Amino acid sequence: MKPQVVDYLASARERIERAAALLAQQFTDEAGRAAYLAGFHAAQALIFEREDRIFKSHNGVQGEFARIVKDEPGFDVKLRAFLGRAYNLKAVADYESGPGSKVSHAQADEAIKAARRFVAAIEQIIGA
Repeated sequence: MKPQVVDYLASARERIERAAALLAQQFTDEAGRAAYLAGFHAAQALIFEREDRIFKSHNGVQGEFARIVKDEPGFDVKLRAFLGRAYNLKAVADYESGPGSKVSHAQADEAIKAARRFVAAIEQIIGA
């Protein structure tokens, strides 16, 4: 496995643990953001492993990841939408204010669980 892929996966796993710790302290916005970033780094790992390319934008990573996994046997169809759904939590945490502009505990908890599945599925594809 390429060193960059190892680093991306390590970052993804670290961010999942950070998300869980943040949620335990009731920092739901930050937990949702960290869950998304775990998936973002795992997607970067897969992209780099397959194509030796790094995408810097969220849209670029999401688009390239979707292209790579669209025909990937064994990659859960529900997980294919994880990055887009989780990005919405990041957007709420980073850009919104006022009533209804918080990531709920339930949303952050589900994002963390989905991030764990997402990272594990990518590790399986890569053979990590």
